[in-house]
Amino acid sequence: MIDLLISTFCRIDDFCIIYEEHQKHKLISNHKRQYGCKPKLSTSEVMTILIMFQSVKYRTFKSFYTEFIEIYWKIYFPSAPSYNRFVELIPSALVPLTEFIASHPVIHSGVYYVDATKLPVCHNLREKRHKVFSLFAGKSKTSTGWFFGLKLHLVVNNLCEIMSIRVTRGNVDDRTPLPDMCKSLKGMLFGDRGYISKPKADLLESQGLKLITTLKKNMKKVTRTKYENQLLRQRGIIETLFDHLKNSLMLWHTRHRSPVNGCTHLMACLASWVIDPISIIGQKRLTSM
Repeated sequence: MIDLLISTFCRIDDFCIIYEEHQKHKLISNHKRQYGCKPKLSTSEVMTILIMFQSVKYRTFKSFYTEFIEIYWKIYFPSAPSYNRFVELIPSALVPLTEFIASHPVIHSGVYYVDATKLPVCHNLREKRHKVFSLFAGKSKTSTGWFFGLKLHLVVNNLCEIMSIRVTRGNVDDRTPLPDMCKSLKGMLFGDRGYISKPKADLLESQGLKLITTLKKNMKKVTRTKYENQLLRQRGIIETLFDHLKNSLMLWHTRHRSPVNGCTHLMACLASWVIDPISIIGQKRLTSM
């Protein structure tokens, strides 16, 4: 775990050096007096703590910070502030985490998989009095039932590298963000029957991307090559990725008290996957044997 902490901080700190230098040339200079004390933790340290929370298996971030960071890892974060002060620093890591994921090198293999998963913000019985995500959440139904919350849309390649990310209301159709997510992709895109759409398929084909989906029972069979059918049967790797993010990492929970902090923890989870991925493809093959 210490080796993972050190390697994670080194990668994040190397990124932050380039990111902060690049931001200096874009930001408008502000000569007004800055009030308040300067944070003792650097942006890279804040990002590292948020990412390591995904791997240590604590149920709540408060327990992780007060019982683990402030006791066992105090030697690695000697300037760590109180928990309440650190919560105030969490929003500052949202943009750097997003940029870190976006700047991570990926392989444009020509074979991509798309899927979406629900992110409930509360129990269905409490949706009318839920306030934190009331302006962003929506009610929708999946194969497992109704939920009130958001949706995470992902496009990955056949190596399970994240190519594109979108977060929408829960009642947004899975096909709506598809053209915007696949602007720079060419090749073949595989999805489930929820992505069946002739207009979307024609639009993606004009961009150089062929949409291939599973068929409904009342649909006619579509002529496909043996290679395309084989790749379509491997579409489960993205579902295995979602399962890993939810069960092995802390993708989402219903106890967020701020939309910004909730999105920051979401980006930290995806950044944790980018930094330390597991062999999802091998795991999928083992489970199918």
